[in-house]
Amino acid sequence: MTDAPTPDDAAAPPSPAPDRLSRFADPRLTLASLAIAGLALIVAVLPLLNGGDFGGRVRAYLLANPQVLDEVVQARDLRANADRVNGLTEAARANPSLLKPGPNEPAFGPVDAKVTVVEYFDYRCPYCKVAAPGYLELIRTNPDVRFVFREWPILDREGEIVSQYAARAALAAHGQGKYLAVHQALMAEQALTPESIDAILAENGVTIGASREGLQTPQVAQVLADVQIGASQMGLDATPTFFVNGQAMASNAPEEIAKAIQAAR
Repeated sequence: MTDAPTPDDAAAPPSPAPDRLSRFADPRLTLASLAIAGLALIVAVLPLLNGGDFGGRVRAYLLANPQVLDEVVQARDLRANADRVNGLTEAARANPSLLKPGPNEPAFGPVDAKVTVVEYFDYRCPYCKVAAPGYLELIRTNPDVRFVFREWPILDREGEIVSQYAARAALAAHGQGKYLAVHQALMAEQALTPESIDAILAENGVTIGASREGLQTPQVAQVLADVQIGASQMGLDATPTFFVNGQAMASNAPEEIAKAIQAAR
């Protein structure tokens, strides 16, 4: 990923790291996976310890059994994801205000809810789009939970404006009481462009003005700036990222988020 665009009225976001993990993995498997992979490698090479050319024998074995290396790589990725989740959780709990919604930020459910779910997302993120229908269903089936939508447009490359435009459009819709319908439509649209976003706004009765001034309001700019600052302070690096009562989630799967909600209750 590269730097997000830098509008005059929004803070310039730093370059986030590429999202190489789907993060549907369970970090509880990390130690077990590492142990299994390590044991497999040790067992594999022990018979080769006797005799010369140890390195050559090991190389030959691994070339003949590449699944051993696959297990090691998988274990490494699981550990990296677990470390990421733990780091985000520590940062969020050290400064709980980072996850509290701002006055103009989309949030649904009781203000005094026992459980709060926060999602950082980009409308162009494929993982976000996959998770969106199930996540919206969670909102419908958990009226006692507060859901906070963090518009974090980070996927625009140099010269692109689509992620930023979509986020601003959604926030403009929020100001007119039509956020969820527009959010759902933006997530469902696979070929987002400024034109398709304008069409979604029109279909949902959202007006932004002849010069699109509705996308440039101080309220919209402030929300985007606050989200970027908070994400930077936590060290957030990828979308989507979910938090349940301050605990970063290792999975994007709505069913796993549902389990976390139930546990938090």
